[in-house]
Amino acid sequence: MTPATSAPATAHPPHPRRLPLSGILRLGRPADIWFKPALSVVASVAPPNLTLLALGRLDLAMYTMAGSLCALYAHNRPYGARARVLARVILGMVGGLAVCLVTASLTGNAVVLVTVGALLAALHKALCDATRVGPPGNIVLTFITSASLFVPQTLGQVPGHLALAAAAGVWSWLVGMAPGLLRPHGPERRATAGALNATAAYAANGTEDGRSRAAAAAAVQAGWHSLLAARDSRIRRGLERLVVRAEVALAAPSDTEPEQLRTWAGRLTGTGPVPEVHDPAAAGELLGVDAELAAPAAPLRARLGALAPIAVRTALGCALAGYASLALGIGRPYWALVTAASLYQANLALTWTRGVQRVVGNLLGVLLFAAVVPLAHLGPAALVLCCLAFNFGAEALIGRNYWLGTVCVTPMALLITEFSGFQEPGLLITERAVDTVVGALVGFLAAVAVTNRRAGDRVEHALAAAERAREHAARLLAEAAPAPAAVESARRALAAALAELRATVDAASGEWWQRALPQERVVRAEQAGHRTLAATARHQRSRRSGETEGVRP
Repeated sequence: MTPATSAPATAHPPHPRRLPLSGILRLGRPADIWFKPALSVVASVAPPNLTLLALGRLDLAMYTMAGSLCALYAHNRPYGARARVLARVILGMVGGLAVCLVTASLTGNAVVLVTVGALLAALHKALCDATRVGPPGNIVLTFITSASLFVPQTLGQVPGHLALAAAAGVWSWLVGMAPGLLRPHGPERRATAGALNATAAYAANGTEDGRSRAAAAAAVQAGWHSLLAARDSRIRRGLERLVVRAEVALAAPSDTEPEQLRTWAGRLTGTGPVPEVHDPAAAGELLGVDAELAAPAAPLRARLGALAPIAVRTALGCALAGYASLALGIGRPYWALVTAASLYQANLALTWTRGVQRVVGNLLGVLLFAAVVPLAHLGPAALVLCCLAFNFGAEALIGRNYWLGTVCVTPMALLITEFSGFQEPGLLITERAVDTVVGALVGFLAAVAVTNRRAGDRVEHALAAAERAREHAARLLAEAAPAPAAVESARRALAAALAELRATVDAASGEWWQRALPQERVVRAEQAGHRTLAATARHQRSRRSGETEGVRP
């Protein structure tokens, strides 16, 4: 096993990175099943809202919406993992709502309320990123909890309102899990089909298409994460072999038949048998990547520590945005707070992109609200139906580009404020537009002020750790009879180091004012690490079961 090249990266003086301007509003292709998440959120929101409408208590809809909107989460997860994620999201939503309702019942001081909302927004951001809960991430939690801070409340009302949110949350859990009765392996099959189609597109477009390659690599990674979260079964093992073929196509596109990949992907739709594919030559790379992805995640405390700059950005930006809104006399400062919270991504370049998309989408959304408000004001039933329509539109469109989805999110949020009574449309529109601009501007300035200057240092540390772990594992394998426990320990350490390296590089790319990242050295380290992982995995499996090298059980 040849050690990976470990020449030190060339030092560069810190420099600011350019913020992207082109392509921010470009529309992507709709997801293959875009209508399923959209229908699920309607199925989750409609029964509670229609029940409250029949009872004449639409003023309570904000509390049921807290539980219903949890149906937005975990659509890409296998059903076993989806059940756990949805349960945690619902518990987090109800817990955050409890904090806000109790706070609102104890004080009406707007500064205190904004401060509590900003701290909760930072906590939501850190926890959602650390646990990789996936879209829509922290923003729905922050939207509901911050809005509830400004609803008049008494301590005696809190248990009943929390019970409404919990009941709606249970219903959203059932809605999220219901498709599993018909297609128990649907998410894994879709993720595998996505990997095959993306690599087929890359092979057809040619190796010079960097965008296609990035999309294919992301799709393959998504396929692995979905499969490794699913329970072990014959179907999962068949899907794993197909993802291996996608990886082979990604590595050697010129030797790939794109139509064969597309044919396999097409056969994964529905509930038919998984195509049988056998490729012993790819088993080594499969073992290496499988070991890396299956490695235990870093402790939650460590992941939260790495996210500290993002959490500080969120807390500071949300608080300042809310205070600025209060200073301007806006009646709903939580709109500015939520706008700021929605901006913060892994680095400043992505935060800038999200800010532009948010402003464009919100401003177009208030115009759409102005157009539909005469219809919504025909009566409570029309109001509920309009809100359901925008729920569907937001989830159906947001996958194409964030700004397009917020065109529907904005009128939906404005309509929710009218569940307790119709309001003056002109005032709502003005306040929402001002809060959008204030929240985006103040939030982005906070992101610039709180720089993640140590991102480059963390990449260097993660790279050095990965190289040391690989060299240690290679030395063990070179011994005549290495201790099994030592090989297993080295394998786990290398897998964890590679996973941490990739996460650190992704977070550092595009950060403000830092030296250039050692990209070539990172690629060499990852390639050598995967080869060494494959060797350690084969060694351990051969020792334990005497199986032929490269054959999966």
